[in-house]
Amino acid sequence: MVAAEERSDEMEGLRLIRAFLSLPPDKRAEVIAFVEELARAHGPPEEGAKVSPR
Repeated sequence: MVAAEERSDEMEGLRLIRAFLSLPPDKRAEVIAFVEELARAHGPPEEGAKVSPR
């Protein structure tokens, strides 16, 4: 079951990448700016804290 979930996650990631790459350059820039803003709002992880890959 775990392998199937991992494949599903991989497939979803590939779909997102394909969707991103199909956007025109100006829309890609908007997506990148949005994600950067989310990352800044979330803030850096605390010192010594483990960062989850998900």
